[in-house]
Amino acid sequence: MADQNEVLRLKEIAFKVRKMLLDLSESYSGILHLGGSLSMVEAIVALYHYGMNINPKDIKSPTRDRFVLSKGHAAACMYITMALRGFFDFDEIVKTYGKLDSAFGTHPCKVHLPGIETSSGSLGQGFAMAVGMAISARQQKKTHRVFCMLGDGETFEGMVWEAANTAGSYKLGNLVAVIDRNKQFMTQFDGTYMNMDPYADKWRAFNWNAIEIADGNDMSSIVDAINTLPAYDSQMPTVLICNTIKGKGISFMEKNLGWHSGSLSKEQWEVATAEVEKAWELERSVV
Repeated sequence: MADQNEVLRLKEIAFKVRKMLLDLSESYSGILHLGGSLSMVEAIVALYHYGMNINPKDIKSPTRDRFVLSKGHAAACMYITMALRGFFDFDEIVKTYGKLDSAFGTHPCKVHLPGIETSSGSLGQGFAMAVGMAISARQQKKTHRVFCMLGDGETFEGMVWEAANTAGSYKLGNLVAVIDRNKQFMTQFDGTYMNMDPYADKWRAFNWNAIEIADGNDMSSIVDAINTLPAYDSQMPTVLICNTIKGKGISFMEKNLGWHSGSLSKEQWEVATAEVEKAWELERSVV
């Protein structure tokens, strides 16, 4: 059972990430992929602030866990989560996000931003690279894990299942995939034309340990799942399937296809910020 003081600490960080995402969107002249960023907040916060062995003061440590954001369009959420972990300052993100030659591009770039393990954004390719990194770690007898976050829409890609088959065949127990399964894609909901169910069984068919998290926006459930991860030298890769809500926390964004990406007007920012702050105050009041 997750330590509730630790869960509360992580929930507060998740609140800050949501609020900062809104602030960045309101100040940035372009668009952010807000819907899929908001749905993955709890999972990525739990990884960077709890589950992964990382040190922002020693980003090249050979024993560090590696993280790949395969759904690279949600880079802003990762940047903010990393900033709150101490990798860099949030103000730098706000000042330069999306600008030419910025370290904080709309997709992650390892050349421009130290602390990023690999550039990503072409869907499916990030996961394939993570599998390769896990194979390399095994061959070199390294003890770290490789974590990879994917969107569920991304898992329509054939490359994902080739990589999943490879990981299962190579028995990569040092690999952990985290799926932001909000069941909502750019222009449609899961099941409108294509259906991925039974989802967990597909991973199990490729010899993966599949852990389903009924509420992937519940921090306690995510921490519990992380606590059950097998050792890095186990013989089966693990996938955490986080059932989430796209646009989580913002009433006019939740399950709204119009908010796959977008920017906030001043009025929308005020409404969204008030909702996030009210939800956090309610959360704190029941502790």
